[in-house]
Amino acid sequence: MLTFIDRSRTLTYPGGVPQPRRLVTIVRYPRGAGPFPLVVFGHGFAVTPAIYAALLEHWAHAGYVVAAPVFPLGNADAPGGPNESDLVNQPADVSFVISRLLASSARGAGLPRGIVDPRRVAVSGQSDGGDTALSVAYDVHWHDPRIRAVVILSGQEIPGVGGYTFPAPAPPLLATQGLADTINLPSTTYQFFDAAPRPKYLLTLPGASHLGPYTDEQPQLGVVERVTTAFLDLYLKGEPAARARLLAAGDRSGVAELSAEP
Repeated sequence: MLTFIDRSRTLTYPGGVPQPRRLVTIVRYPRGAGPFPLVVFGHGFAVTPAIYAALLEHWAHAGYVVAAPVFPLGNADAPGGPNESDLVNQPADVSFVISRLLASSARGAGLPRGIVDPRRVAVSGQSDGGDTALSVAYDVHWHDPRIRAVVILSGQEIPGVGGYTFPAPAPPLLATQGLADTINLPSTTYQFFDAAPRPKYLLTLPGASHLGPYTDEQPQLGVVERVTTAFLDLYLKGEPAARARLLAAGDRSGVAELSAEP
């Protein structure tokens, strides 16, 4: 676990005074010598990264450095309770964490020296974390050009702020959506997916809810693990065989369907 302090921006807890943004970040990484690709993951509102442990560990075991910041006001344990109005500050949190992780890897401070490949960076997130990742990848306000692949798990545009430009070349997109999700409706995923340029992939999960497929609901979680890893292997590691694995993993009758526009 690393703690990064962004002194260029502040937050205020209830009854407190402004203070720098403090981003506790849980980092998992593979055994062996790097450099490895980096995936920065954003958790949903009023939870913490802990509930996504199985998915994040799966990515780390597959050969990725996986970093999950705890958003200071959006997490379940925020002083005074979670505050969703801070969502607009989270895309900059993700960019800041990317910068600090790359610096930590380069210096060997907090991470093994050289463990992160700065040329192979992806962002992902679920729910509000998906909104965050979508924005830092594609939104005119927060676009980070270091991002090379994007995995959105039941996310949508940040309400009232979206200004997607899909800069050319836009990073490849994998969007996933439970079709029984009543929190982020399937239509919200279809909206940004339809607007995105190729390459893009849409994984739909019939009967799946908002959170379960990314935490503990089987067999959906297993499908998500395999599909997302194959996508990352294809676009961050450049493994040609990953395309066939991606398509096969997303084709499971009654459980998952993958639409591909490579």
